[in-house]
Amino acid sequence: MKAHLRRIRISPKKANVVAGLIRNKSAVEALDILKFTPKKAAQILYKTLHSAVSNAENNDNQKAETLTIKSVIVNKGPVYKRFLPSARGRALPLNKPTSNITIELESK
Repeated sequence: MKAHLRRIRISPKKANVVAGLIRNKSAVEALDILKFTPKKAAQILYKTLHSAVSNAENNDNQKAETLTIKSVIVNKGPVYKRFLPSARGRALPLNKPTSNITIELESK
């Protein structure tokens, strides 16, 4: 019972802070926490966790109340490299990091 989200435009460092809030919690409790957390990563993790719960209910006939979060893995994805125009005709590098997020659930 997993859900993957790849190449999402958020720094893994920022996403991992919010991921720490929901590790080792029940799925229903984690969805409530993420719903009221005012961070960009919270909305992304909410959608991924909701997808994992839906996968468990649809594919494995599990109940949402019996599911707990086994692991939340936030890895570094590819970095989009851009340039920022600067004074005197120069160009400064601008790196846009991405993340790969995996949420795995288990039944109690």
